[in-house]
Amino acid sequence: MALAALLAAAAVAALSPEQKAALLVVSRPPAPPGAGGVLVRAGQRAPAGTLTLADQEGGTVKAFPGLPPWLAASRYRSDRRARVDGASTGRALRAAGVGVDLAPVLDAAGGPLGTRHFRRPSLGVSFARGLLEGGAGACAKHFPGLGSTAVSTDDRPHVDGVVRERELNGFRAAIRTGVPCVMIDNAFYRRFGPLRASLAPRAYRLLRSLGFDGVAITDSLSIVEPTPAWWPAAAIRAGADMVLFTNPRDASVAARTLVPLARRGELDEHVERVLAFRARFVG
Repeated sequence: MALAALLAAAAVAALSPEQKAALLVVSRPPAPPGAGGVLVRAGQRAPAGTLTLADQEGGTVKAFPGLPPWLAASRYRSDRRARVDGASTGRALRAAGVGVDLAPVLDAAGGPLGTRHFRRPSLGVSFARGLLEGGAGACAKHFPGLGSTAVSTDDRPHVDGVVRERELNGFRAAIRTGVPCVMIDNAFYRRFGPLRASLAPRAYRLLRSLGFDGVAITDSLSIVEPTPAWWPAAAIRAGADMVLFTNPRDASVAARTLVPLARRGELDEHVERVLAFRARFVG
């Protein structure tokens, strides 16, 4: 264990501040040079050796329409079927060059995401288990849950939610299953103070208190245009390991604004997690 820690620290120390900053950024193509991850759709490819991610939930959210899963989340009734379909999705994505699926959605049923909600958390957890068995990374979302919100943060930049224990239980179960990634949403919760969850230290402290030791990634910070320049650093200082952008221009700005933090050593813990994540799911 001590040797592994020494090797990880050496890998981080070998990187320049610019490399460390870029590694914490996820972007749609064209991603900034050295980006830690690239979010792709069918017909898009990331540079060789890059961590590639996709939104492949099923139903209306499928970056690769020709690949499984063939059911929307809301149509699953059996944990076994969800696990089998997760495994076939994982294998298909890896064959297509994608390492990580930004799924499953673990927001409680009855929320604003319609058919993207599973009927019960165990179905989403089973899908995540299948993804891992199929060789792909699962990224549970949207912590701490959008089930209480009136609309999706994809449709409105200011959305208020309530942190609910029954919604957290789905994430607890996914963490016990071994999901290597959790996405933090952009809603506002009184429990976390005045900032949206993706920027709020209390949100990340809550996530880590559930036993999660993997990569915490923000939902897209391109939720408003242009993304406020202080958001990327605020998210990382709050506890995010990776900041995601659907607008490549925002991603490039983020990579630059994180360099001063890298020079002060503020990114090293996050870079170490990201390097381990990439080592597992690149290629």
